[in-house]
Amino acid sequence: MGEIQAVAWADGAVRLLDQTRLPQEERELQITDYRDLAAAIRDLRVRGAPAIGIAAAYGVVLAARSIQTADRETFLARLREATDVLAATRPTAVNLFWALRRMAAVAEAAPDPEAARHALLEEALRIHREDVAANRAMGRHGAALIPDGATVLTHCNTGALATGGYGTALGVVRAAVAAGKRVRVLVDETRPLLQGARLTAWELQREGIPATLMVDGAAGSMMRRGLVACVLVGADRIAANGDVANKIGTYALAVLAREHGLPFYVAAPASSVDLSLASGDGIPIEERRPEEVTHVAGVPVAPAGVDVANPAFDVTPAAYVTAIITERGVARPPYGASLAALCSAEAAGRPAAAG
Repeated sequence: MGEIQAVAWADGAVRLLDQTRLPQEERELQITDYRDLAAAIRDLRVRGAPAIGIAAAYGVVLAARSIQTADRETFLARLREATDVLAATRPTAVNLFWALRRMAAVAEAAPDPEAARHALLEEALRIHREDVAANRAMGRHGAALIPDGATVLTHCNTGALATGGYGTALGVVRAAVAAGKRVRVLVDETRPLLQGARLTAWELQREGIPATLMVDGAAGSMMRRGLVACVLVGADRIAANGDVANKIGTYALAVLAREHGLPFYVAAPASSVDLSLASGDGIPIEERRPEEVTHVAGVPVAPAGVDVANPAFDVTPAAYVTAIITERGVARPPYGASLAALCSAEAAGRPAAAG
């Protein structure tokens, strides 16, 4: 089996593995219009903070190719309009905005539209390559934290499907297994869209990594029975103080882990760290359609007209986080200092020591 490709560039098009169809059907989408790509991001056909950033970068390439003008200022103005469409898709995942800023800087530096089109494709491909390399480095750093024989509880999907390839939290599991450790994964189903049941369980089966699927509400019981060694999750945005925004339900797991004396680890690339936000209070939380809660696979499971709250993410305070695993090393409390040091090292292109 080859590496899962959630997003790829080929023959002038963005190719997405439609994650809304998994695990029943492996269907590839071929997208040539940035507006269709924006819709695919919004509809979760591609998801996971790193994968969203990569897809958006390719979306800028599609937009640039569709703008038929030789005038630089007209080109840049229309490209900014397209970038705004892509930026409006998912508000919480900071990788989206990080990638779009990188693409905008490349476009602004180009002397003319034709040079910009070439440079934008090169930059998008570079963002993709860097993410895969970051995932593998993250895996190496994080694998040291996973004991041999451990059962790891995870939430949502943090594997190759959520990234450019390999994975963040699941990448740590993969790296631990590759190092010869015996690891089992307890997979939260992850309501309401079941990314754990549909995606994580599917990935782990493909990898041959032992996994047990459970309902979200079983996590506390599993911990109390001594069946969990640690909790390992991803992140869509991390504030400067170490507060972590991740899929709804993550905060509850962190509280349960603290109650049961278990390590709570977060694995995310440095691009998910937002040093502009002092704390998680400033992280925008996406509110999604009520039908995601009231229906399952299109079938209504709640009374018509019921009021629905459907926040896609929650924020886990830094005090509940044992360590944050990045490609630059492992950050530990106090996060204000350790995350700043890791991000500074990343910006300078230097390796940073793992804590």
